[in-house]
Amino acid sequence: MCLEVRRATEWWDVIVPSFTHTQWVQNFRMSEETYTYLCNKLRPAMERQDTAFRVCIPLKKRVAIALWKLATGSEYRSIGHIFGVSITTVCRCVQDFCAAAETFLVPELIRLPDREKFAEMADYTENRWGLPQCVGAIDGSHIHILAPQENHCDYFNCKGWHSIILQGVVDGKGLFWKVFAGMPGSLHDAQVLRLSTLWELASRGNYFPACTRNIGGVNAGYYILGDSAYPLQNWLLKPFPDTGRLTAEQQIYNRNICRARVVVENAFGRLKGRWRCLVKINDSDVKLVKSMVLTCCALHNLCESRGDAYDDGWDAPAPAAAEPGVAQGAEEEGGDIREGLMRHLNS
Repeated sequence: MCLEVRRATEWWDVIVPSFTHTQWVQNFRMSEETYTYLCNKLRPAMERQDTAFRVCIPLKKRVAIALWKLATGSEYRSIGHIFGVSITTVCRCVQDFCAAAETFLVPELIRLPDREKFAEMADYTENRWGLPQCVGAIDGSHIHILAPQENHCDYFNCKGWHSIILQGVVDGKGLFWKVFAGMPGSLHDAQVLRLSTLWELASRGNYFPACTRNIGGVNAGYYILGDSAYPLQNWLLKPFPDTGRLTAEQQIYNRNICRARVVVENAFGRLKGRWRCLVKINDSDVKLVKSMVLTCCALHNLCESRGDAYDDGWDAPAPAAAEPGVAQGAEEEGGDIREGLMRHLNS
């Protein structure tokens, strides 16, 4: 065994096992306990058996290689040097990990809440921000990619680079309960919403459970919060446009909405801070990038729900301001709810 490979193998076999709790979190973005849970969860899909011709990479090392890629966004070559494996092995570990996560983690950790969970989320949001019937907030985020060979113009966004879009809905604790990823970066947030199953089902009244409450004289069901880019709906509320002529009541309403919407912005910040592959230019093909995005959202929920520490030093740089835009579809549909909520906030 050459000196370089021996040193890399020694790092994994000798140094990593002696990591403190802090070192585990700093290097793999999760506690060793969460890492062990993750290995056991993905074991059916990721564990390989030795053969007469080859000794397989152990499960824990394969998971660690994938986590390193997601946490750092490093090139495959440099990750191979660190772990003493080939570039091909790193690629395979990342692909297998994300595929396993989509099968075993995403459906469990990011799913449609049941009636009881919706009620719990609404209670939490009302207790924290005073907004009754609110079950979350929605936003979109661009994931930087290399220009694809096909239809590359579709992925060129308003910020001047190529991307795919992650649309996420989070609860009051910043956990994702609905994600939609992979749309080309040139699309507006409202267009992405209309292409998602959230729009299809919610617009037909088949998404949120029937649970209404009188708010300021208006019977309102569950709703989520969006910014000005989204169309106003009975189930999606947003601030009043700032025309410079807002009433005092409308200004109070806007402040409350914006204060509560910070939860989704913070969630995206922590997601990208913990998993830096979502910040750097991702050199993988679009299909794998989408898989990595979904995997990172599930890992975000896993780490947050298990109370794994988040280091503020991981915070990603603040994104550039999005291009202004107002969706025009069905602008009046949610008006009654918005007026009722405004009266409630001012009562």
